[in-house]
Amino acid sequence: MSNIQLAVFDIAGTTVKDKGNVSVAFMNAFKEYNLEVAREAVSKVMGFRKKDAIRMLLEKSTATSPDNNHDLIEQIHDAFTRNIISSYETDPELKPMPQAEEIFTVLKQGGIKIALNTGFTRAITDTILQRLQWAELPAIDMVICSDEVPQGRPFPYMIHSIMLQMDVTDSRAVVKIGDTKVDIEEGRNAGCGMVVSVTTGAYTRNELEMYKPDHIIDSLEELPALL
Repeated sequence: MSNIQLAVFDIAGTTVKDKGNVSVAFMNAFKEYNLEVAREAVSKVMGFRKKDAIRMLLEKSTATSPDNNHDLIEQIHDAFTRNIISSYETDPELKPMPQAEEIFTVLKQGGIKIALNTGFTRAITDTILQRLQWAELPAIDMVICSDEVPQGRPFPYMIHSIMLQMDVTDSRAVVKIGDTKVDIEEGRNAGCGMVVSVTTGAYTRNELEMYKPDHIIDSLEELPALL
């Protein structure tokens, strides 16, 4: 394959099917505090660290005072975490994206290291990994979560931390794959040599085109040909 040494994949909507679990968990968490958020608004903050996403949604709401937002963000985040973990623990349809595991293996055989990164906390991520038995999947070299770095996307801390731990010194040798605007921004801010968007998650092809990733694909199956 090309000079790519490391592939960094998003989780929900990119490598793991998201049939709306995340949006529903968000909306229900807000409802617990008598706040309504539209699914369309929630979809626009997918990929961010979840506390940041909640803050962004609250800032657009006229029903809350900025002075009260810190405590409210924590409370809504706790509710979201509870909701999404419960969903992922019980959802019979929680599955990898088609070809995801096969693509991990193909890239690994081509000498490319595989990492996952996410706007989820470690508690949520571990629930997904355990359900999918990905914690033991040999093709995945590393998983990093938004609560394990100083700031989440679009800041490059997760990718830079992966590079450091995986001994990849040149960001141009990294490809970032995700399904949202903020995945693209994270890849650009990290200096990745290639940024690839997938249409299987929160954003449509038309929406992704606005943010100018290097490539837009409709399936992970198309990824190896790009590398």
